[in-house]
Amino acid sequence: MTTTVRTRVAIIGAGPAGLLLSHLLDEAGIASVVIDQRSRDEIESTIRAGILEQGTVELLDTLGAHSRARTVGHRHDGIELRFEGEGHRIDFAASVGRAVWLYPQHEVLKDLVAARLAAGQDLRFGVTAEGIADAETSRPRVIARDADGQPFEIEAEFVVGSDGSRSIARATVSGSSQGGFFREYPFAWFGILCEAPPSADELIYSNSPDGFALVSQRSDTVQRMYFQCDPDTDTAAFSEEQLWEELQKRVPGTTLKQGPIFQRDVLRFRSFVAHELRRGRVALVGDAAHTVPPTGAKGMNLAIADVRLLADALRRLLLEGDERGLDAYPEKALRRIWKAQHFSWWMTSLLHVAPDATAFDRRRQVGELRTVVESEHGRAFLAEAYCGWPFTD
Repeated sequence: MTTTVRTRVAIIGAGPAGLLLSHLLDEAGIASVVIDQRSRDEIESTIRAGILEQGTVELLDTLGAHSRARTVGHRHDGIELRFEGEGHRIDFAASVGRAVWLYPQHEVLKDLVAARLAAGQDLRFGVTAEGIADAETSRPRVIARDADGQPFEIEAEFVVGSDGSRSIARATVSGSSQGGFFREYPFAWFGILCEAPPSADELIYSNSPDGFALVSQRSDTVQRMYFQCDPDTDTAAFSEEQLWEELQKRVPGTTLKQGPIFQRDVLRFRSFVAHELRRGRVALVGDAAHTVPPTGAKGMNLAIADVRLLADALRRLLLEGDERGLDAYPEKALRRIWKAQHFSWWMTSLLHVAPDATAFDRRRQVGELRTVVESEHGRAFLAEAYCGWPFTD
């Protein structure tokens, strides 16, 4: 027999979007069940970088003592754009009076999991969602199998797909798991984690004739760095000495602090926006709805912005019987999504060397960089988008 679990909101995916949504709903007195096919350890140990916009940090503040973004994370009031051997600081505080926090995504997940379990959240690990039924009715159902492979269903008043870029929910909403606007880029990032002190106080985004490099941070003793590479690059193709040589030549004017490299990976660049964000009583948030290149630091922040809008819409629907917020959710979310897509594409195009770039293209790119760093308005445009557009509704 199939067991049926009943709740008000069923959330597929225990990433930042799904967990924060369950928190915001709980604050409004709305019960939810969150499921994820991964184990808790897998969720909390998958290492990912994280730049948190100010609005994201302010929303995480509602977790109270469980949020460590301000205490463990590092506040950054600017970044450096480096090109032609010179660094140019974009001062966020001076331009827009805002900031970002360097705080890895897996640490955000640890905070959210701890907060939800402490609050008594029905959070189920090792559960695989296989589909959604009755999306157009007032009682949609999630068809799933538990950690032991036994079938069960979650019957709810609303279902949210926050189940990542390989979303099961997307097929229900868009009609296809691949249904959306898509772009793949002709380059990727070769990323390393190394044991070393920071090479700079703030992140360095470097455009060089040899390609892009990003000098980032993870902690006082572990650093994260990337350089532009071919998407099919073999991570074992470089010795440590070659990796440091490749990184160093792409940030002329800055001497990198080196140390043992203990992790390497290749991160492909893709942009995606689902054709639809809602169908009946099912909606998409986060990577289930969209993905962006990492250059603009928008991935997790955009997911949190989706959740903010959808949580308000669900409160109105489930507590007041008002569907207007839900009806408006796709259009409101897409306004920010496409702004973020543009900014991510723009930062990527501004800083990377395309495989077919001509001498004209390179000189034009440097001209664009100078247009940004030598203009008060250009610096403010970048600062506002990077720190996150303030919510106005």
